[in-house]
Amino acid sequence: MNEEYQQYSDEELMIRLRDGETGIMDFIMNKYKNLVRSKAQSMYILGADNDDLIQEGMIGLFKAVRDFDSGRDASFYTFADLCISRQMYTAVQASRRQKHIPLNTYVSLYATTKEDPERSEGDMTLVNMLALKAEQSPEEMLIDKENVEQLEKTIEKELSGFEKQVLDLYLTGMRYTQIAKVLGRDEKSTDNALQRIKTKLRKAIYKKTDLTKRNTL
Repeated sequence: MNEEYQQYSDEELMIRLRDGETGIMDFIMNKYKNLVRSKAQSMYILGADNDDLIQEGMIGLFKAVRDFDSGRDASFYTFADLCISRQMYTAVQASRRQKHIPLNTYVSLYATTKEDPERSEGDMTLVNMLALKAEQSPEEMLIDKENVEQLEKTIEKELSGFEKQVLDLYLTGMRYTQIAKVLGRDEKSTDNALQRIKTKLRKAIYKKTDLTKRNTL
């Protein structure tokens, strides 16, 4: 039966599922389990248990199958990707609230960003990307543990709740367009928030760097 389903598009399968062909649900859940695992690996840096994330991702996938509307949604894949991401990030936030740890993950500032056309700085650690200046050498862009701690303080003190959410998802490798969809915000306000985040964190890096230079003179 699975071989039969493979010749149809997801959108066609959704129609057949609505008509009562129950075997399609298992086929779709199996087809997209690797997407769920991939999303779980990305979200893992935010501090959640990988197995829990996979479970939440499968719940998100189930909701995508249940709620997909071919007349409203561009494609099932895009809708499923969104539902899985939302479900996982909601779980991450709930876990943080239970642990009362608002900042339990920002060692991930050392995480390598993914090569992406919307990320013109390219493939580098986030802290280096945030510190980027045209005149800086690679050595001058290195950020030590003390500077990461300074960034954590800046994140907690200077960033709004929305900006923290945007940073969270940006650290997982999402583009601002994807972040906007997950958070249910418009793309312009999300991109603006991302630019504010970069400005605030750059200032924190430069301030710490200037203080360090003065202390060594």
